Amino acid sequence: MTTTTIDRVVMVVGATSGIGLAVAEQASGRGETVVVVARDPGRVEEVAAGLPGEALGIALDVVDGEAVHAAVETVVRRFGRLDAVVTTAQVMAYGDVEQVPPEIVQRVVDTAVMGTHHLARAVLPVFRSQGGGTLVVVSSLLAEIAVPRMGIYSAAKWGQLGLVRSLQAEVRHERDLHVCLVLPGAIDTPIYHQAATYGGSRGSAPPPVISPESVARTCLAMLERPRRLVHAGPVNRLAVIGFRAMPWVYDRVARPMVDLVALRGPAAEPSAGNVLEPLPRREGLNGGWTFVGRLRRADGRARWRRRSR
Repeated sequence: MTTTTIDRVVMVVGATSGIGLAVAEQASGRGETVVVVARDPGRVEEVAAGLPGEALGIALDVVDGEAVHAAVETVVRRFGRLDAVVTTAQVMAYGDVEQVPPEIVQRVVDTAVMGTHHLARAVLPVFRSQGGGTLVVVSSLLAEIAVPRMGIYSAAKWGQLGLVRSLQAEVRHERDLHVCLVLPGAIDTPIYHQAATYGGSRGSAPPPVISPESVARTCLAMLERPRRLVHAGPVNRLAVIGFRAMPWVYDRVARPMVDLVALRGPAAEPSAGNVLEPLPRREGLNGGWTFVGRLRRADGRARWRRRSR
């Protein structure tokens, strides 16, 4: 009888779609034990069962602090330790600030800020007790720039950035305890199809669009070589420089650019998307976007999605 040695136990939050799913698949493929965490129980079990290595599925919403603590306790009881947590959990809403309903605002912000807070409070004591561990928070380029018609998502990510950067300063003297940030730009995931919309049309991935697999590799690299903050996207830093150094230019061009590339989808009635409830049928690894922001059709050909009103 052979005994398998578990190198690491990695909890992936938001693991049933997009970047989180890519992280779970890559971590499992290289021999890690993976804990799949997301909101929909059926989808959680489906993903956990499909991974090549040992996996455990736990369904919860990160805005529920008690559920987060219970999940961490379950993992430690089951495997004896928890070495890393990668959280990609987030929901998104389109629309001017005054258009988005308060309950949608609350959930978008709570998922980013309170969700991260609950995870930190649950896992950092575990990391300390076992001599170390790594928390990787996947945030967004929009944590460092403000985008019109995506102001609620920007607010959530700015809050998350402030929370995590403060946390990093608080634990910086604890040598083997690491808190890392990954800030992706546009990624080929289903989030644009799932987002709430109150801006009159559906969202689209603005180019340049990179793959969830590439962001997943960045996240997992943090477990080997922790870093405080890493951007994932070819134009992220240019966007940040423009926002900070030339705000008068940025403010003038931002809205038309958002309408041109981010809200160019078909006309749509107001919808909560997956903000309040998961939409498992729309989940998956990719959203069908090419590098230049074209949307692939069922026949594999790609087109630039245009607004229809």
